[in-house]
Amino acid sequence: MNNFIRSTLAAAAVAAFTLTPMQATAALFEDEEARRAILDIRSRLANMQSEINAKADKTNSLDLNNQNEQLKQEISRLRGQIEILTNELANAQKRQKDFYVDLDNRIRKLEPQQVTVDGKEVMVDQGEQRAYDAALAFFKSGDYRNAGASFLEFTRRYPQSALAPSAQYWLGNTYYAQRDYRNAITAQQVVVKNYPDSPKAADALLNIASCQMELKDRAAAKKSLETLVAQYPDSPSAQTARERLVALK
Repeated sequence: MNNFIRSTLAAAAVAAFTLTPMQATAALFEDEEARRAILDIRSRLANMQSEINAKADKTNSLDLNNQNEQLKQEISRLRGQIEILTNELANAQKRQKDFYVDLDNRIRKLEPQQVTVDGKEVMVDQGEQRAYDAALAFFKSGDYRNAGASFLEFTRRYPQSALAPSAQYWLGNTYYAQRDYRNAITAQQVVVKNYPDSPKAADALLNIASCQMELKDRAAAKKSLETLVAQYPDSPSAQTARERLVALK
């Protein structure tokens, strides 16, 4: 733009100098005419300068408008990116929150829970509880075969569980329900031997005596009942054992 202005002014200057020699050579201009000519040239130069300035201002204005428009477009693009990133961040935070909530729930499901077993408050792993409940559900529905398999698996998998004495006891009952008295006796003897302090031990001795009666072994049944009364005299099973001993006499 500056080059354009300089070129225009130079052209005007050349025109002015060209007119002056012409006036001198021809000697046709009087002083008044010369002054008018000079004033006209000056006027023309002023008009040209104004036109140049106007064009320059217009050009600068267009450039500014173009720059402003480009800036507006860039700002709009950046705002769009910010909005997208904000949404992605919000979604990521939600996914992270959901993940930790789910993880916390999973951990809670794995944590041992306090439950009451045979009148005592004990800690039981939730996996153990579900396995035990599933086996007991089989037994209550009359599916003794699956109940027996489930209780046996439980005793093998969770030998130290607070539910192990009960699981072993119910394993013996699944055999008894299937009239497999010998395996029932073996299963209940494990309860008496391994869990003598469990309330299920007295029940197991009573169940052993019942199996022995089914096998027509009255002497063995009488001995089991006497052991029950001697070792667990205050248990409900001991009262039943006393009644049966009276009947055996």
